Amino acid sequence: MPSHSDERLAFALLRRTEYGRVATSMRALPFLAAARHVVTDGRILLRMHRGFGYHHACVGSVIAYGADNLGTEDARDGMWTVQLVGRCEAVEPTEAQRSLFGPEPAFVDGEPYDPVYLRVDPQTATVHTLSTSAVPAAVPAAVPAAAPAVPGRAAAVRQPGGRTR
Repeated sequence: MPSHSDERLAFALLRRTEYGRVATSMRALPFLAAARHVVTDGRILLRMHRGFGYHHACVGSVIAYGADNLGTEDARDGMWTVQLVGRCEAVEPTEAQRSLFGPEPAFVDGEPYDPVYLRVDPQTATVHTLSTSAVPAAVPAAVPAAAPAVPGRAAAVRQPGGRTR
């Protein structure tokens, strides 16, 4: 069984970026939707625009959530992607949790932003690293020593060649 340190690595990397993408299906068609995320209590909280209705397809379903540093300034220190898979539920965050998200966008596609909050309880976490050099990229050293383990959750880190450790 993969270690909890692998899941902590995924969470630590997610803390380096603010936005990612939810992947699920709606009316039998796959879709991706941008979402703001925060990591708290071994879970991922998401904030999305209610106006598109994408949250309806997520609530009660198993979804994938992915984020990365591809195309960013810090990617020169090593590129990575994180994917979490887990059950998604609607939540009403506390004021302290809301403050972690920072300011809301004013508009989405010209419409006033109307937030909806979701929680993902990850059952798997996968981290991939990419390198443009001849030397394979190492998994970034991003795990804080005091990061708490989350019992009952699996995590995986894909290594070069597709192996899971």
